Amino acid sequence: QVQVVESGGGLVQAGGSLRLSCLASGEVHNINGVGWYRQPPGKERELVARLDGGDTTTYEDPVKGRFTIARDSAWNTVYLQMNSLQSQDTAVYYCDFEVWRRGGIVHFWGRGTQVTVSS
Repeated sequence: QVQVVESGGGLVQAGGSLRLSCLASGEVHNINGVGWYRQPPGKERELVARLDGGDTTTYEDPVKGRFTIARDSAWNTVYLQMNSLQSQDTAVYYCDFEVWRRGGIVHFWGRGTQVTVSS
């Protein structure tokens, strides 16, 4: 099992920055990738950024050039640096660790961290 905990959310003014952290513990090995997702109020959960096992990063259009995903050397912590925040970035942010187990990928999610951007 992998336990995932997100932190770093909070209230910030538009134009400000936050850095989210995703801490994984337990059987953290055979990582396929890690994704940061968000769920705005009243909307579906959506992918924001992803880091694959080869350290290739992908970003969704709304956050390109503003958000950066990175990890520590041991894959224990994955960060999401968020700059130039906008009110549209208000959401609960979730982290998804994708782990290879017995020939398939298992997803381990945290409970999320709230980000609120005031205009």
